[in-house]
Amino acid sequence: MVKRGEIIEKNILDDFCIRFCKIVEKYTQYIIVSGFVAIASGRTRATEDIDMIIKKIDRVVFSKMHNDLIRNKFVCVQSDNAGEIFEEYLQNQLSVRYTDKNKPLPEMEVKFAKDSIDEYQLQTRVKLALTGLDIWFSSINMNIAFKEEYLKSPKDMEDARHLRIVYEEIIDEREIQKIKKMISKKRLQ
Repeated sequence: MVKRGEIIEKNILDDFCIRFCKIVEKYTQYIIVSGFVAIASGRTRATEDIDMIIKKIDRVVFSKMHNDLIRNKFVCVQSDNAGEIFEEYLQNQLSVRYTDKNKPLPEMEVKFAKDSIDEYQLQTRVKLALTGLDIWFSSINMNIAFKEEYLKSPKDMEDARHLRIVYEEIIDEREIQKIKKMISKKRLQ
């Protein structure tokens, strides 16, 4: 477990995430969510993908972003065709996965914000100095709420516990409860 004030060394997953995020942020707002938040904050556990939510963009902007990713040696697992990716996946609230060309892992799982909860996540996004990464994450309160209220797997509960310990000084229990109510109302019914 990482100690307060300690900066985490960058690894292959970090490098992949940084390179991908730099391209995406030229076209739209994004957040990194879920397991990678805990991993980037010092939790030791394996993952093969990073989850990204992006603000909805139109087909033209998405095509430009996709082509920029391709120029920078990323590939989309589902298709090479930006129109197909946009129409058949993202518009239908399905995620798409990008990898480095000729490397099956790691993967960036990208999806559009689908509801007011995702929009709130984008509005409250943060950069976490502890991670040493210059990327946007969903807030710690949001990650804890999702893991405890919605995901609830043993791995997610351990991630939430880790985040509660590492970010103890910035956790807002009222905000976590507010988000849990939002999740219950929008996602669990």
